[in-house]
Amino acid sequence: MPTIKTLSLFLLLLISYQLAAQQTDSAYVRENYTKIERQIPMRDGIKLFTSIYIPKDQSKRYPFLINRTPYTVAPYGDGKYKTSLGNFPAMMKEGFIFVYQDVRGKWMSEGNFDDVRPQVANKKSKKDIDESSDTYDTIDWLVKNINNNNGKAGIYGISYPGFYSTASLPNAHPALKAVSPQAPVTDWFMGDDFHHNGVLFLTDAFGFMSTFGVPRLKPITVEKGPKSFQYSITDNYSFFLKSGSVKELKEKYFADSIQFWNNLFAHPNLDSFWKARNIQPHLTKVKPAVMVVGGFFDAEDAYGTFATYKSIEKQNPEANNILVMGPWFHGGWVRSDGSSFGDIQFGQPTSTYYQEKFELPFFKHYLKDQGDFNPAEATIFVTGSNEWKKFSTWPPKDTEDKNLYLHPNGMLSFDKEAQTASWDEYVSDPANPVPYQEGVQQRRTREYMIDDQRFAARRPDVKTYQTPILKEDITLTGPVLANLIVSTTGTDADYVVKLIDVYPEDTPNPVPNPKDVVMGGYQMLVRGEIMRGKYRNSFENPEAFIPRQITKVHYTLPDVAHTFKKGHRIMIQIQNSWFPIADRNPQKFMNIYQAETKDFQKATHRIYHDSSNSSYITVSVLK
Repeated sequence: MPTIKTLSLFLLLLISYQLAAQQTDSAYVRENYTKIERQIPMRDGIKLFTSIYIPKDQSKRYPFLINRTPYTVAPYGDGKYKTSLGNFPAMMKEGFIFVYQDVRGKWMSEGNFDDVRPQVANKKSKKDIDESSDTYDTIDWLVKNINNNNGKAGIYGISYPGFYSTASLPNAHPALKAVSPQAPVTDWFMGDDFHHNGVLFLTDAFGFMSTFGVPRLKPITVEKGPKSFQYSITDNYSFFLKSGSVKELKEKYFADSIQFWNNLFAHPNLDSFWKARNIQPHLTKVKPAVMVVGGFFDAEDAYGTFATYKSIEKQNPEANNILVMGPWFHGGWVRSDGSSFGDIQFGQPTSTYYQEKFELPFFKHYLKDQGDFNPAEATIFVTGSNEWKKFSTWPPKDTEDKNLYLHPNGMLSFDKEAQTASWDEYVSDPANPVPYQEGVQQRRTREYMIDDQRFAARRPDVKTYQTPILKEDITLTGPVLANLIVSTTGTDADYVVKLIDVYPEDTPNPVPNPKDVVMGGYQMLVRGEIMRGKYRNSFENPEAFIPRQITKVHYTLPDVAHTFKKGHRIMIQIQNSWFPIADRNPQKFMNIYQAETKDFQKATHRIYHDSSNSSYITVSVLK
């Protein structure tokens, strides 16, 4: 498969799954669909390359189902067909006019590409274009030029195509009736893909942009696209550590060739550049039906899923907007059967359930006027108890906020600590950062989002707190708030908070057990998130820490839905590095994009947990 070598890791995972799982469906596409290729003109004269698959059965009219992508609509050329259409075989066999479009500036489309292209709120001329206008113009052309359509269109997409789905909503074309942003890229500074609370997610940004970010000088097919980066060291921890600072990494491998990296260096803080690339403020007056879909263990865009849904809800209280969240990795709802992830079993094929009960019925109902589709406002799979639950709001209303207080001797309790002058002290060394996962990986894995954390608990620079054995089930739903009281001998620091489910020591191992997993005492990561301390008060105006001064660091972790079963424990781990998914903090207040190896320094940290300075984690307990 020569085309795979031209793509990033994320696209490789998508295509490899599709080719492996759906190879038998390629004949079906040829037998049942006619493929045509068109250059669809936009209002400014730029033409976008579009592959259109039209059902051969012309006895009825069909709606359009559109996927706009920067990841290529290959294969190109007459007589060359995709191996499958839609997100899964049942969609293909249902019958839609499937439309795949290379977005502006990518692959065979004309124009210039812009990452997460900013919205133009008040368009005054045909030169004022954005992804919303390109989508509008595409739908308008399709409705007027493709025979036998029923005048309705839907859009779907995962990850970056999820962003293009979201972008179809502002000033949507009247024919657009149903939109499903799935794990949508939403905010590249606060929590999606390449930044989390101002922290650069190093492995993702480097691995993805080393291919995706290579400039395209003219329209090209996949075969002529950029080649994937070849790592010189098979261990990504060692590769990035030996590569030095982000500045040194860029100088060694990219120079000024990747515009995304140039933008990182030019915009280290949350400024107008990043704010313009946040589509949330533009999600107003939403008219199509919307189904936002995501996975709790999505390593790329869990943030964007919740942010997109909540923004539409807040700004469009009357909109037809629902949320579906499962126990999935990035795209796992169509790239696996969803019965397990990593070492954790869910007891049912959650992805199959979603496909049959949600995605296909959603598009059939709104595009074909077929079937009843009356889902709950939020349909959520709660891990731990492993059950689907329906809620009238998300986060649920029937909850109680409780604080899990850190205590001396690694204890964690819903009761506040009574004693005074209590803290844990340890040293964090950027030359020996805490790894994000046990073992050796060449590329960032997706399983780190749910994997066993016992490797981290053994390190002296990871502070661990856990409850006594639970006497009853406790279900947490919604966001998790970290409220830390800390000090450092440095002038900057990162803080990683991890919410963990500790299994009983007598938990049986899975059968079969090819990886020899020990489930007794397993520390399952439920949610983890990082915060760059200098942004603790403002992402626009960073502030240095005053060495040894007690300081508050508060931030929000993405939402959870997990039951800590009776007999388990709730654990919190706190650390100051998460390498190499997150870039290293030199623990010195500075523009980290200008840091060199000599700037990295050890620092002594304290986490306070006494009656005057209580560190705690706020969770929402479902009643």
